[in-house]
Amino acid sequence: LLKVLSHIDSILRSPRAPPLIFQSSKGPVQNCIKENGQGCGFEHLPLTIEMWADQLTALKDLHRSLRKLSLELLPGNTKDPQDNRESLRVEDLQLIVDAILEELEHKEKNSQTQSLQTLSAIVSHFQKLFDVNSLSGVYPRMNEVYTKLGEMTNAMRNLQELLELDSSAPPTVVVDTVGKLCDIINKNVTEQVQQLLGTQDIHSIINKLEEHDCFFPPFQALIQDLLCLLEINNVDDILPAVQNLK
Repeated sequence: LLKVLSHIDSILRSPRAPPLIFQSSKGPVQNCIKENGQGCGFEHLPLTIEMWADQLTALKDLHRSLRKLSLELLPGNTKDPQDNRESLRVEDLQLIVDAILEELEHKEKNSQTQSLQTLSAIVSHFQKLFDVNSLSGVYPRMNEVYTKLGEMTNAMRNLQELLELDSSAPPTVVVDTVGKLCDIINKNVTEQVQQLLGTQDIHSIINKLEEHDCFFPPFQALIQDLLCLLEINNVDDILPAVQNLK
């Protein structure tokens, strides 16, 4: 037993022992007295062995937690060569961690590649939609489209208010309403022209205009001659001037 304890003690004090374990073994020791009067110096070993046992139990718990994490991140990797083994090593846990890190790096690279492909597709689609030949022309065209969109939005909002339409009315409703309003205005103008000319059909309107073209030029020439003969400037003065000549 003493030989075993000496071997354990030498392991604890070797350079390969973890620093914390080595430090914990340096506490005050109450030497037990052997028959020859020499102290054994192994009183620290039970505490150290208990700590080792706790660490081995924690190692198993850590392994279970890493296995759960591995199954979440690596669904296809269900095989674990350590499942049926009693003992666990730090190397076993390190393998799981390395596999998880490798998968995360692979996913990150794939995500970056997909993001670049998506951005490239978006830019190409924008160039096709708005007839942009070069990448340097994308930003100016974006600004132009944004400005035009703002102008159209403001114009549509103003039309909705003028036509007393709801703000949620789609552009098709606005266009239809403007079209109906134009029809009403055109109809009223036609009726007013018909009333002014005293006719109700287009042929009569044409005849009236032709009569005007025949009558007005000679009438205008006559008025100009009268103004010159009477030496006056206003048409309203023609009648008084003629009356004075009587």
